[in-house]
Amino acid sequence: MPEGDHWKMRRLTAADAAAYQVLRLEGFGRHPLQFRVAPEDESGLSLQAVAERLEGTFVAGGFDADGLVGVGGLTRFEGVKLRHRALLWGMYVRERARGKGVADELMRVLLADARAQGIEQVILTVAAENQRARRLYERWGFAVYGIEPRAIKVAHGYLDEVLMVVRC
Repeated sequence: MPEGDHWKMRRLTAADAAAYQVLRLEGFGRHPLQFRVAPEDESGLSLQAVAERLEGTFVAGGFDADGLVGVGGLTRFEGVKLRHRALLWGMYVRERARGKGVADELMRVLLADARAQGIEQVILTVAAENQRARRLYERWGFAVYGIEPRAIKVAHGYLDEVLMVVRC
């Protein structure tokens, strides 16, 4: 489906739950130090719970001819004082699609949805050592506003998380 650097992008629905869960588990398993979620946390979710997540929040998916190759989520904060903000989460692109524009297309879709909702500011966290993801976010205007030390506990110790923000 890619035509040059174009991919089919759309919001995922409950019908995409199985493919979405497989992709997430792949990311957590192959890159355990780049996510705050452990594979065992996600694998314990039923397909119904995954489907409900997809229906309850905005998750964009990127597709090629073989199926789902990338995802990213956007969740608006609740409450009168926080509704101007959203959290970008769960970005992952399969190895075969990396470096081909999928992540940029996902970011375009996610930030366009944020603007359409009237969201003024999007925040995210990223493992400090995940330089590839940090470069992507910086390219889209995200700036570091802090570092949370020891945010993620792993077998050999702890990982810091970088906190980033962009205004829409």
